[in-house]
Amino acid sequence: MKLTVIGFWGGYPKQNAASSGYLLDHEGFQLLIDCGSGVLSKLQTIIQPEELDAVIISHYHPDHFADIGVLQHARLIQGFLGKEFPTLPLYGHEYDQHEFTKLTYKTITKGIAYDTNSILSVGPFQVTFLKTDHPVPCYAMRIEVGGKTIVYTADGSFKEELIEFSKGADILLCECNFYGHQNGKSAGHMNSIEAGRLAKIAVVKQLILTHLPHYGNLSDLISEASSEFTGIIKLADEFQSISL
Repeated sequence: MKLTVIGFWGGYPKQNAASSGYLLDHEGFQLLIDCGSGVLSKLQTIIQPEELDAVIISHYHPDHFADIGVLQHARLIQGFLGKEFPTLPLYGHEYDQHEFTKLTYKTITKGIAYDTNSILSVGPFQVTFLKTDHPVPCYAMRIEVGGKTIVYTADGSFKEELIEFSKGADILLCECNFYGHQNGKSAGHMNSIEAGRLAKIAVVKQLILTHLPHYGNLSDLISEASSEFTGIIKLADEFQSISL
C-alpha cells in the first residue's frame, strides 16, 4: 500500500496548496480519502480524475469535501472527450442528507452510504469507522490491506476510543490543528501533545501530523508531539509518499 499526501491544511488551503486529501494505491487500485479544496488540482500531478477507482469522505466540511463537484465535472468533461470509465463510487455517511445527495451526479458518480458499524470493502481495502468528536458527524477510518494498516483520524478532539481504534497501526495520520499550549476540544480538534499521546498509547509505528494550522512554527508541532511519542514523527507535506 502506498500513501500519497495530496493536501494537508486545516480549514482552507494555503496559497498554491490544498486542504485534506490522501491517495492510497494498492496493486493499481486508486482510493482517495477526502477531497477538500484544491485537491483536484494537486491530484492531477499524480493521476488523472478519471483514473480514480473510489473516494471516501469523512465528513462534509468544505476542507474535506469542497472539490467533489469539480471532480464530478472533470470526469463528465473527459467523457465528452471520448474517454470511457465506470461510474465512480463516492462513499460517505448519510447523517447529513442534504450533503450526501451531492455525491450522486448523473451517471458520473454514485453516492454510497457506508455503514459506520461494519467493515467496508473498497477494492482491496478493508475500512472500519469510528465516530469522532467534531461539530458535525465525522468518521475516522482504519484502512487495512496486505497486512498493513493506516489509521486516519479525520477531524476530532482526543477521545479514549481512538486508542484501541489506532492500536498497532503502521501509520497514524493524525489531525493536529493546534499547538501544545492550546485546547482544541471546543473546536473539535487535537493539539500536538494529544496526537503524540495517542501515538504512544496506541503503539503505532509512525505518526504523521496533518490538518495543520496556518500560523506559528510548524516544526514546533513535532517537538511537542515528541514529548509523548518517541517514534517516527513527520509533518504531512505535499506529495509526500510512503510505501508500506
